[in-house]
Amino acid sequence: MYIVVIAWLFVALVIATSQASVIAALLSFAFWGILPLGLILWLMGTPERRRRAASRLKGPASTSDEPPQAEE
Repeated sequence: MYIVVIAWLFVALVIATSQASVIAALLSFAFWGILPLGLILWLMGTPERRRRAASRLKGPASTSDEPPQAEE
């Protein structure tokens, strides 16, 4: 997936360098490169964030087959 991100940023950089002014280049890079990629990466990362939040709520999973020891 990161190769697509790198390629998209390259294309946005090429578009930005073809602009007439520095301000137009910065705005083109922001609106054609940074903002769309930020949105896409945030949306694609949502399932992973939900899994991490659910695992934090569930707590550490016990992997041993032994029953829990009672504290005395």
